[in-house]
Amino acid sequence: MSGTETVVQHVRVAVVGSGFGGLGAAVRLRREGVTDFVVLERAGSVGGTWRDNSYPGCACDVPSHLYSFSFAPNPDWPRTFSGQPEIRAYLERIADRFQLRPHLRFQHEVLGAHWDAATARWELDTSQGRYTADVMVAACGPLSDPSVPDLPGLADFPGAVFHSARWDHDYDLTGKRVAVVGTGASAIQIVPKIQPQVEQLVLLQRTPPWIMPRMDRDITSAERRLYRAVPAAQRALRAALWSVRESQVGAFVKRPGLLKAAQALAKRNIDKHIKDPALRAKLTPDYRFGCKRVLLSNTYYPALAQPNVDVVASGLREVRGSTVVAADGTEHEVDAIVFGTGFHVTDMPIGSRITGAAGRTLGEEWKDGMAALRGTTVSGFPNLLFVIGPNTGLGNSSMVLMIESQLNYLADYLRRLDTSGAAALDVTPEAQQRWNAEVQRRMARTVWNTGGCRSWYLDGNGNNTVLWPGTTAHFRRETRSVDLAEYQLVRIPATTPATV
Repeated sequence: MSGTETVVQHVRVAVVGSGFGGLGAAVRLRREGVTDFVVLERAGSVGGTWRDNSYPGCACDVPSHLYSFSFAPNPDWPRTFSGQPEIRAYLERIADRFQLRPHLRFQHEVLGAHWDAATARWELDTSQGRYTADVMVAACGPLSDPSVPDLPGLADFPGAVFHSARWDHDYDLTGKRVAVVGTGASAIQIVPKIQPQVEQLVLLQRTPPWIMPRMDRDITSAERRLYRAVPAAQRALRAALWSVRESQVGAFVKRPGLLKAAQALAKRNIDKHIKDPALRAKLTPDYRFGCKRVLLSNTYYPALAQPNVDVVASGLREVRGSTVVAADGTEHEVDAIVFGTGFHVTDMPIGSRITGAAGRTLGEEWKDGMAALRGTTVSGFPNLLFVIGPNTGLGNSSMVLMIESQLNYLADYLRRLDTSGAAALDVTPEAQQRWNAEVQRRMARTVWNTGGCRSWYLDGNGNNTVLWPGTTAHFRRETRSVDLAEYQLVRIPATTPATV
C-alpha cells in the first residue's frame, strides 16, 4: 500500500448523529441483528441537541416519562419536566446499556456524502476518513445547526456574542448589560435564570409567544420506588400522558376554534404576572393560540416585570459598536449579546452535503421546500432514510414517539431490501408527490397555517414542511411497514467484460 492511499471502511449502515434519533436507530439495528454499522458524530460525546444546549435553565417541555424511549423507561427521573443534565445523562446510559460504544465514531463530521450508482453505495467523507455504506440514516435532527441573523455591525461588536446552543460558560454575565435576541423556547428559560445576576437585560422581541403555566414538580422518592418495583405503574403513567396529548391534536389540526379556552387561560397567565399595561400589551400575542409553539414557564413573566429588564417589542436591526439598535430605532448599550434565534430547520445545512443519484444535492432538490415519503425517504436518494425528516415534527407531544415510528419503518426497510434482491430502494416521484400533497392538504386548515402568525414551522414559500398534521398513532400506522409499490428497485449495473 502506498502512503497516499486512503483506507475506506465499508459498513452495512452508516448513521449520522448520536442524539435520540441516532442512538434509537443504533439500538433498533442491533435488535434487528444488524451489527455492521457505525454512528458518525461530529462532537465528542452523544446527546445531540441535549449535549449542545447547556444554557442556564435548559429543560424539556414534554413530561419526562413521555420524553424517553418506550423500550428504555427511566424510573428515576427527578422531575416531571426534566432538565438538560438529566436528559443527557439518560442518553449516555442508553449508549452503555445497549452496547453502542463500539459503534460510535466521535469527531467524525460528515463533510459530504454521495450516491455511487456503479456500486449502489453511499460514499461518506468525514473529518476522520472515508466510509462507504449500503444504507445511510440521517439522524442529524432539525435543531442541530444554530441560526444567527446576518446583522450589520455584528462582526465588530466588542463584547461577547453567542447563540443559546453554543453557550459560553467561560463568560461571566454577573453585573453585565446583556441583550437577549428572540423569545422562543430557549429565551424563556434563559431570561429568568440570568435576570437576577445581570445589571441590565434587554429583551429584543419580534413577536411574543403564548405561555402556559409549567406544571413541574419534584418526583418523590416513593414514586420512584414504585416505578422501579412495579414497571407497569410507569407504563400506565406514560400511557395517560400520551392519551392526553393525543386528545389535544384535533384542536390544532382540525378545529382551531377549540383553542379559545386555552388562549383565555394563557391571557390570564399574562394578566396575573404583568401589572403594567404597557408591558402587558407588548407581551400579548396578536395571533391565535397554537399558531406558534406554545411555551411553558412559571418564571418568565415575573422576570420581565423586574426593574432591570427592558422589553423592546421590535427585532434587532443592527449593531453599532457596543450599541444594539432595534428595528424601531431603540438603542441600548450592552456588554454581551445572546441569540435565542433558533435553528436551520427548513434549510438544514446537511442538505448541501448529500448528493443523490442525479448528481443534485438534497439542498437543490429541496430548494422549493422539503419533501419526503412518510417523512423518511426521498426520491432520487436511494437507501437514504431520515429520522425526524420533513413533516414529522410535533407541536404538543414527544418527538421520541415519532422517532420510534420511523425506526419501525427503518427496520422493515432493511428487511424488504434483503428479501427484494435489490441493491437499493428509491422512492418513485409519484409516491412522494401523493404523500406530500395529502400532508399539505391536511395542513391547510391547521392552526399553524391559519392562526395569523409567521413561525419557524413555515419555509420561505409559506409552506409548513416541519410539522405532522395528525396524531402520533396515525403516523405510527403510516410507518408500520414499507410498501414496495412506492419504490423502484435499484440493481447494480452489470459490467461489460473487457476485450483483449
